[in-house]
Amino acid sequence: MQSEIEKLKAGSDYCYDDAEIEALKINAIINCETYNSIDSLDKEKRYNFLKSMLGSVGEDVYIEKRFNCDNGKNIHIGSHFLANYNLTILDIVEVKIGDYVLIGPNTLITTVNHPISPKGRRNKIGITAPVTIGDDVWIGGNVSVLPGVTIGNNVVIGAGAVVTHDIPDNSLAAGVPAKVIKKIKNDLHEI
Repeated sequence: MQSEIEKLKAGSDYCYDDAEIEALKINAIINCETYNSIDSLDKEKRYNFLKSMLGSVGEDVYIEKRFNCDNGKNIHIGSHFLANYNLTILDIVEVKIGDYVLIGPNTLITTVNHPISPKGRRNKIGITAPVTIGDDVWIGGNVSVLPGVTIGNNVVIGAGAVVTHDIPDNSLAAGVPAKVIKKIKNDLHEI
């Protein structure tokens, strides 16, 4: 019989009240408190702590204060990343973020959900799906990105959006739920 953490790692439904899973969260809480206590002006110290705390971190990565996560080691961030105040990433499973990504304040990225069934919720069941964010993405303030979503390259997500499904490359998406409202040009390779 699989342990709850083995179920989680296998991508199966799991009990989030399990001691091993709770230990991951407690470690993340401690790491987030430490990170958030580092002087905002000491960018080098903050960056080095992020490198030890997260799964992988590229160059020129900065997350403003109050950063919270559920594990840390499941977060993979590319280079040239900036997140404004109050970013929460519930990384029960992997969150992959590309290069040149900007995230506005009060944004939530989550890989965990719970059953619609009251019995499932009473049994403390967690359901997971990874999140992937491409390169050259700007996520506005107060956005929620839900489990299983892939956001393509060169995408802008309007402030206040709730992203419930994949957003293709070169798109501006907004609303609740977020919908593509416009295709946008990728001018990176223009002469």
